[in-house]
Amino acid sequence: MIEGVTARELKPIRDDRGELCEILRSDDPEFERFGQVYYTVVKPGVVKAWHYHAKQTDHLVTIGPPAVIALSDAREDSPTRGEVMEFTAGREAPMLIKVPPGVYHGFTAAGDQDAVILNVPTEVYDYDDPDEFRLDPFENDIPFDWRAKGATRGH
Repeated sequence: MIEGVTARELKPIRDDRGELCEILRSDDPEFERFGQVYYTVVKPGVVKAWHYHAKQTDHLVTIGPPAVIALSDAREDSPTRGEVMEFTAGREAPMLIKVPPGVYHGFTAAGDQDAVILNVPTEVYDYDDPDEFRLDPFENDIPFDWRAKGATRGH
């Protein structure tokens, strides 16, 4: 397990009317602070990877069809530097994944439908000075193969 990363299964409440699923509460152990909430969509065959943040912690949840979410610890001073983690999560098996600063992460659809990732980061996006550092998804030193997950192009 990468130091500082947490992954917690969520518990949807389902009945004949539909469902409700709490994602992140201010009294949850993963909660640090609120920056903003957004979602991103990734199409089958596309990977949105790799990137990390210097300041921001992300809280990721797949809220539709499943996605593969991968992480790699790039922090110089981390005892888990170089470790890779992989999760498959979606609406049927929801999970909250906390990604601390300095940990590369990315995702791709796990099937033939668009995957929707909801993020509750600790910082607001700064359009003039983005806290985002990128690597090519296929040409890098991270021991993870997005092609094996069905991705043929990056974003």
